[in-house]
Amino acid sequence: MPTTPPTGRARSGARQDARVRAGRALRAVLLAVLAVLFLIPFYLLVRNGLATEQDITAPDWTFFPRDVQWSNLAEVFDDPNLPLARALLNSTLIAVATTVGTVLLASLAGYGLARIPYRHANAVFYAVLGTLMVPAAVTFVPSFVLVSSLGWISTLRGLIVPTLFSAFACFIFRQYFLGFPRELEDAARVDGLGYWRTYWRVVVPNSRPVFAAVGTIVFIGAWNAFLWPLVIGQDKESWTVQVALSTFTTAQNLNLHELFMAAAISIAPLVVVFVLLQRYIVAGVERSGIDD
Repeated sequence: MPTTPPTGRARSGARQDARVRAGRALRAVLLAVLAVLFLIPFYLLVRNGLATEQDITAPDWTFFPRDVQWSNLAEVFDDPNLPLARALLNSTLIAVATTVGTVLLASLAGYGLARIPYRHANAVFYAVLGTLMVPAAVTFVPSFVLVSSLGWISTLRGLIVPTLFSAFACFIFRQYFLGFPRELEDAARVDGLGYWRTYWRVVVPNSRPVFAAVGTIVFIGAWNAFLWPLVIGQDKESWTVQVALSTFTTAQNLNLHELFMAAAISIAPLVVVFVLLQRYIVAGVERSGIDD
């Protein structure tokens, strides 16, 4: 019995399916290549951090050291010229305090600008946005003079307080709260809640994605900050991990294996935070209405 030849619609559908499969395969290959390129720096840090000086500088490259030097981990913490443990503690305290303070202040400011009726709310908002156009170099010296006059040099207060408010975080929260369901706030008003208790009991519990997104971005920025901690932290007890790492580049004898091991240790908290909260970054930005 002769078979029925495929119709034009069937052939068109088959070609469409083939193009879709080819597109998916190409996308998967492209993402795999980008993932490998993204992971190369992390591989180099771990590989060289567990290697000897000879393996790092050898002309013949090996994928992994022939003799893994786990002792490099203890060596980098025992180095008297590199207070890495103290620097990690300082960076953790600064990053956590900066994140909590920035998220709290920016969310309160954003909620007030978005929800509390005020005749000059838009003017205040545009003034906040205007600070984003001021180069950091312009405010750096006045900020240093102010911190110095307060006696906050080489203190956690001097490293944290001047960096607490972020105009960008305020903008993100304001845009998000503009789209926050008013029905939830109206129900809170019916129950007798004011703006403050509505913010804490209704808005914050229902805004976790944007809080996590902004908190992640602020934490990464605070952990990676270098110039301000370098200028304010003028003794070893107040060094952050980024300042401690910079001492390798100014040392007379450069220990490459210690440098790579210390760098790998310094980025470990960022990797953990990003892996745990990276899905909130996209979700929070999408819900913030940043594209409006």
